Amino acid sequence: MAQPPLLTLSEIALTFGGNPIFSGTSFAVHPGDRLCLVGRNGSGKSTLMKIAAGLVDPDEGERFLRPGNTVAYMEQDPDFAGFATLGDFASAGLDPAEQYKVDMVMEGLKLAADADPALASGGERRRAALARLLASEPDLMLLDEPTNHLDIEAIAWLEDHLKQTKAAFVLISHDRAFLRALARSVLWLDRSVMRRMDKGFENFEEWRDQVWEEEDMQRHKLNRLIKDEARWAVEGISARRKRNQGRVRRLQGLREERSAQIRRQGTAALDFEGGPKSGKLVVEAKGISKAYGDKVILRDFSLRVARGDRLALVGPNGAGKTTLLKLLLGQEDSDTGTIRLGTNLMPVVFDQTRSALDPAKSLWETLTGDAELGVSGRNDQIMVRGAPRHVVGYLKDFLFTDAQARGPVGALSGGEKARLLLARLMARESNLLILDEPTNDLDVETLDLLQELVGDYDGTVILVSHDRDFLDRTAATTILMPGDGSATAYAGGWSDMLVQRGEVGYARGGQRARGKSGSAPKTAAPVAEAPKVNPVKVKALEDEMERLTAEIAKLEAFLADPDLFAKAPAKFEKATAGLLERQERLTEVEEEWLEVNG
Repeated sequence: MAQPPLLTLSEIALTFGGNPIFSGTSFAVHPGDRLCLVGRNGSGKSTLMKIAAGLVDPDEGERFLRPGNTVAYMEQDPDFAGFATLGDFASAGLDPAEQYKVDMVMEGLKLAADADPALASGGERRRAALARLLASEPDLMLLDEPTNHLDIEAIAWLEDHLKQTKAAFVLISHDRAFLRALARSVLWLDRSVMRRMDKGFENFEEWRDQVWEEEDMQRHKLNRLIKDEARWAVEGISARRKRNQGRVRRLQGLREERSAQIRRQGTAALDFEGGPKSGKLVVEAKGISKAYGDKVILRDFSLRVARGDRLALVGPNGAGKTTLLKLLLGQEDSDTGTIRLGTNLMPVVFDQTRSALDPAKSLWETLTGDAELGVSGRNDQIMVRGAPRHVVGYLKDFLFTDAQARGPVGALSGGEKARLLLARLMARESNLLILDEPTNDLDVETLDLLQELVGDYDGTVILVSHDRDFLDRTAATTILMPGDGSATAYAGGWSDMLVQRGEVGYARGGQRARGKSGSAPKTAAPVAEAPKVNPVKVKALEDEMERLTAEIAKLEAFLADPDLFAKAPAKFEKATAGLLERQERLTEVEEEWLEVNG
């Protein structure tokens, strides 16, 4: 006999600012359920979880928790006010006799109990919130993005822990590998409608596409029926006015039905359009090392990154991935060795801390007040890769509404903030894309598109991520930094690295993103020691590259005059030919330099 549900939400309705978030939403969680809650960013997933936890009251409907059962909720941004340490927060409300439970979880998550919450990183704060929830051993766990800011080692521990728990859980996560491993059923929140599929997450996308296909067919049939009824109304109503008022009312009802339908939200118009090509060489590091006091971050590391490479840095939090990234970008100096940056680099950086976003500013001000885009904040237009766009129209490309354009950034969900940051970055030309934890909070559809764009991007990509599925779909070379000062390059993504290390990987859920040619991203072999080179030859080539780069810059500045062709067509043609000649020669010299350097 089936057990009664632990938690039931019936006909839940909630409205914010006049817009309905939910209307008639219902679902139940039974003992042992392993559910994932999916839906578009801003669809109300986190709000629904708070209603399930009893933290937010709905406008209509009922929440029923079976007597004697407990529910615990882990929110995205827990409040640490009043707690001196992360350990104090994790132990709050727990019987002292059960302190061992907190200690076990903190050990598994590698959390320092004496850390000050005010100084803790996002990953440490997330670990503390998880430790508090898991140690309380509730009957039902509500987990809102539990893997955000966790490294792969911590994600693997949490995954194993949840596989073994007897408690029911509902989780929200962008990590598809995590969802495939854990979810037995899917709750899909789509345009205020809740649907349930009692299959694993690996079946979700096929099910979603089938639902949308059926929806499109129904809309097509409805439109055809309205067209037929409207034709009858025009051609036959005069002769049968009294007898056919019912058909007129039917036509009106069909039109109202169509008006009431909520069309699917489109996909964000993401487009990392490359700028002018960088040099063949993007960055070369030879024998570099870095230490802070007694802490060795990097030891005797060499790497060459060429134009078009897809490089991923992986490892536990604190292993030095961000430090290596800064070294490769020339933002920090190495203690030993040399770092050479290529020519004509135009980098853009996706920062996982979202530090470029001011929560007090509106979305409008965030884009039009961007000094890097050459705008002041008083405009209604921004320059998008050299072309003017109205700010509202551009925001709509990223699925923001007119009302949101004037609203504060602080009111956005985590995924919406990520989309806004992407909007800022994509307005700029670039040929070097730096992605620091880009997948946090993104919905499945936007994440799919981001993966495709990384595959199609004309420039070079260096990314830091703990998302195993994203790494498998995007990376051509993976640098593993285990935290002991070493860094090793492997061909391919996360699963490829595990195979080369002789470790057992997880089952992939999809193929790696493919570029414009339809082929998978280039796979780079692990870096070998460079052979001895002729320093005189190298110096001569480097001097020629420097001279050519300077001449190209002067010619580009000369040709930037919009009236040059009309005023002096001969000079225009001569300068254009000279520019092409020097660009071709620079490519030849760079290739020769790469050959000479092994």
